Order: sequence, then structure tokens, then C-alpha cells
Amino acid sequence: MASAAAGARPAAASPAINPWVIGVILALSNFMVVLDISIANVSVPHIAGSLAIAPDQGTWVITSYSVAEAICVPLTGWLAMRFGTVKTYIFAMMGFGIFSVLCGLSTTLGMLVACRIGQGICGGPIMPLTQTLLMSVFPPQRRGQAMGLWAMTTVVAPIAGPLLGGPISDNWSWHWIFFINIPICVICVVGSWWGLRGQETATKKQRIDVGGLVLLIIWVGALQIMLDIGRDHDWFGSGLIVGLAIVAAIGFAAFVIWELTAEQPIVNIRVFRHRGFTASTFALSLTYAIFFAAIVVTPQWLQGMMGYTATWSGYVIAWQGLFAVMVSPLVGKFVQKTDPRRIFTFGVLWMAMTMVLRARWSSEVDYWTLMLPHLLLGFGMPMFFVPVTMITLAAVNPDEVPAAAGLSSFARTLSGAFGTSIATTVWQNGAEAQRAELTNIIQPGLFLDRMAQVGFTGERARGYLEQLVMAQSYSLSLVHIYQTAAVLLVFSASVIWLAPRPRGPVDTSSAH
Repeated sequence: MASAAAGARPAAASPAINPWVIGVILALSNFMVVLDISIANVSVPHIAGSLAIAPDQGTWVITSYSVAEAICVPLTGWLAMRFGTVKTYIFAMMGFGIFSVLCGLSTTLGMLVACRIGQGICGGPIMPLTQTLLMSVFPPQRRGQAMGLWAMTTVVAPIAGPLLGGPISDNWSWHWIFFINIPICVICVVGSWWGLRGQETATKKQRIDVGGLVLLIIWVGALQIMLDIGRDHDWFGSGLIVGLAIVAAIGFAAFVIWELTAEQPIVNIRVFRHRGFTASTFALSLTYAIFFAAIVVTPQWLQGMMGYTATWSGYVIAWQGLFAVMVSPLVGKFVQKTDPRRIFTFGVLWMAMTMVLRARWSSEVDYWTLMLPHLLLGFGMPMFFVPVTMITLAAVNPDEVPAAAGLSSFARTLSGAFGTSIATTVWQNGAEAQRAELTNIIQPGLFLDRMAQVGFTGERARGYLEQLVMAQSYSLSLVHIYQTAAVLLVFSASVIWLAPRPRGPVDTSSAH
């Protein structure tokens, strides 16, 4: 897995420049990769309008990046061992910058999705490699501070994404959400090439699990494409969707059999024999899928039905980061002193409560009512992310920690893509069902008569009625999604108790 890169960690040596300069550069690289996950969320309506596609097709820009990143994560360790940690990191950054340019120059959905896949492939190794390089650059007594700097970028980037993506899309164009990566890539590549001289790891030729990688790409790709295009092709009424489902099912079964029998599997699924790892990874994936889907669907509703601009959609979403930044350090300390399952349960139930608050929204809701659940969500987020990491790594043998860390990261990233596709489809289908129900209930004749009294007649009045019905339909469908999300989060909070309590402190250093 990606964490195998830690096995190639060089001995600490003096970098060519001040270690903290290198630390900032590596943290900035991680910031950029995480930023690109969230910056496109509020820009989907702009992208869809510019490319003349449906809003649900616009979400492919998000899911394609996440899936490609997840698939590439298991390759990180092999790449670092084969080519060296520094070279792999620098080439990944260069590739990320090149594909960022191509994303900004895209004129069709196909080109944009292909370039986002390229971004994800290059971005996948960057997060674990920056952690590994930080551990090599800083002496042991300073590594905690360095990792704190790195972790802060992971927390801040999802906040900055909506805040930057909205104004950029409204005032310039959506293309610039990708072009802004260029100066960061240049700074990071040049600074790393200069500052990490002498930090390169030893390389050796090692066989890669080609069969496992091919099967992984096949089943994940087929499943994600099925989820993305299923609604447009009438789901299983289409031979294409049925074919993709069969390929995904057979590919997954073959992948599991292959990885269980391979000497050096690309994904060590044997760690699922640990009950604690299975339970915590399931809880992590389900919770993250709900969390990520919500921050994708909500901006689409705000811009499509509520008249919000991308900028103001960003101002709504970004509130979730305020408490997250403040609470994260406290949770990191407190989780060592109590049962992390309790903290996880409280955090996920808190997140469920924020979904209940969202389920009270309507098409007449004001900004502050929209903002409140996001603000409160930030309080629960660290209580979800921090404890589940400890529970996951504590459930496996010490020599399996790197594989467990990489596999849980893979599952989390993939679940975000799957959750986005499912939530978008359910929202659209639910809106159509709600529209049909509302059409049977309302009395258009009475409505048109009242509209005529205030000067709205003919097509103008009927158009206004259609707008009202559509707004209510999408709002009701969104409310149902939030209600379902709350129930699923309660279930996730209970699943974690299938995992045993960690015994003693957990050494996560090898997971880097």
C-alpha cells in the first residue's frame, strides 16, 4: 500500500536548506492535493453550464479525481522503492501541475474527466510521500511539530476549497480553480529539487502485483462508471449498465481471490481478518461517504434551486472548518486518555444531529439557518477522523500497520466517490418523484387565477408555477437524503463497538 513508502524512509540527514523551509514546501504540496478535492464542489454548476452538460454529469469531475487517487495510492510504496522517494515525489508534483493546466484548458467533459483522472493518478502518492519525507528531514524530537504543520494543511484545505472555488468561478471562470495550482507546483518542484538533495532513498527492483492492479482498476472503474451514468441510461434497463455491473462483480471476486493468494499483493486484504479493522474501516467508509456526499450535493442545491452564487455557497460550506481547526488538537490529546470508541460514537452522533438540522430546511430557508449545521459539523469532524484512525491501526499486528493505514485510506477515498454518485442519483430521482406527487396535489387553475390578479398571466404564470414546483421537489428530495443520512450515521456509530478497545498507545509512525 501507499504506506509501504515508509519502508524506504532514509536515515535523517541534513537537507540542503533549512528543514522548516522543506516542511512548509511539503505541507504546501499536501495542501494543494487536498484542496483539489473540495475546490471543485462549489464550481460544479459553473462547469456544467459552461460545458452544456447536466449537473449530475458535472460531479464526474469530482468522482473521477477521487477514484484515480484511490487506485494510485497502493502504488506509492512500490514507486518509492523502485525510483526513490524524492524522485517519485517530484515527478508526481510535475505531473499534477501539467494535468492542472490541461484541466483548465479543457473544452469538453471527456477531456476534463480524463485530465482529472491524470491529476488523481499524480496526486495519490503525494500525501503519503510528503509524510515520509517529513519524517526523514526532521530529527525525532522535531517530527511531532513537523507533522502538526502537515496535519494542519489537511484540515485547512477543505475549508479553503469552497472559499476559493466560489469567488474564482463567479469572478473569473471555473478554469482558474485549476490554473491556481501552477505557481504552487513550480514552487514545490523547484524547492524540493533544491532542498531534498542528499535525501534520496535507496532503490531496488521489486516485482509489482500487475494482476492485482489490473483487476483493481477493472472492478473499481466499472463500478464507478455504472454509478455515474446509471441514471442517464435507465439503470438496469440498459444493457450497458448490466454489463458494467457484471464486470464489476466478477472483477471484484477475481480481485479478492488474486490478492488472497498473491505473495506480494498490491492491496493486503488479509488484514480484514481482524474484526476490529473490518468494523472500523466499514464505519469510516460509511461516515465519510455521507459527509463527502453532503458537501457535494448541498452546493448544487444552493446554486440550482436557491439562487445562491458559487461564492455564497462557499461561504455556507466553509463554516464547517472553524470548529474543526480548534477542536482537532484537543481530540488528539484526549483520545489517548479514554476509549476512542466513545469519542468516535459521540462525534458521529453529533454529525447525525447536524443532518437532522438540515432535514428541517426548506426552499424559504435563510443563510444563517443554512450556516448553523455546517458550523456545528466542524465540532464533530475531528471526533470522527482522529479516533477511527487509532482504532483501525490498533486492531492489526504491528507489522501490518502500514498495509492497514494504506487500505483504510484507499477505502475512505473510494467511499467518497461512491457516496457522491449515489447521493446525486438519489437526489435527482427523488426530485422527479416529488414533482409527480406535487403535480397531483396542486390546483393549477386556482394558482393561475391568483397570479393573474397580480399581473402574471399566460406562459409567464405557468413558468413561475413550474419553478415553484421544481424548487419544492428538489428541496423535499434533499430533506429525505438528510433524514436517511442521519439514520445511517447512527448505524455507523454503533458499528464501531464491534471493534475492540485499543490496548495502550498506538505507534502510527510506520503508517506514514
